[in-house]
Amino acid sequence: MGDIKSYPPCIQLIGAFSRYPEALDWVWDRVRQAWGDIPLLSERFAFRESEYYHRTMGEGLWKQFALCRPLYNPGCLSADKRTTNGWEEEFANLATYSEPRPLNIDPGYLAMTKLVLASTKNREHRIYLQDGVYAEVTLAFRDQKWNAMPWTYPDYQRSDFQAFFTEARRYLLSCR
Repeated sequence: MGDIKSYPPCIQLIGAFSRYPEALDWVWDRVRQAWGDIPLLSERFAFRESEYYHRTMGEGLWKQFALCRPLYNPGCLSADKRTTNGWEEEFANLATYSEPRPLNIDPGYLAMTKLVLASTKNREHRIYLQDGVYAEVTLAFRDQKWNAMPWTYPDYQRSDFQAFFTEARRYLLSCR
């Protein structure tokens, strides 16, 4: 029988995207209010890998990532996904947008060996957490680089995204 150990050191990672710059500013204010300082915020990346969100979010989307909560407890992921879903709904109700979903927020966490995202969609590679929330390993860190899984979204395979995740990994190492 193996010894039960605590979770490995990890840090909370939030990804958000929208066509509205004020939506991204709004979500980072929410993150700070709920979870504290943001020690690392990425640039805003043009989201061009998929047209999947055009119908509900419009075109010209921008994606941005933030780190918060050093030494994050991954057991909080389900609750954080429910929180960010509530924020999406709250933002949509703040003003009249032409899209039904003007903001998308994806919580997750980054550990030394992986990047994990939360989802409300059940797929064969996702593990059920609780309250309708699943988790997936989106990227694995092996051989000193980020490695995609067969299901990894194309944008998470971009070198500029992965450069930010590598910087986030270095930050996590400094928090240990």
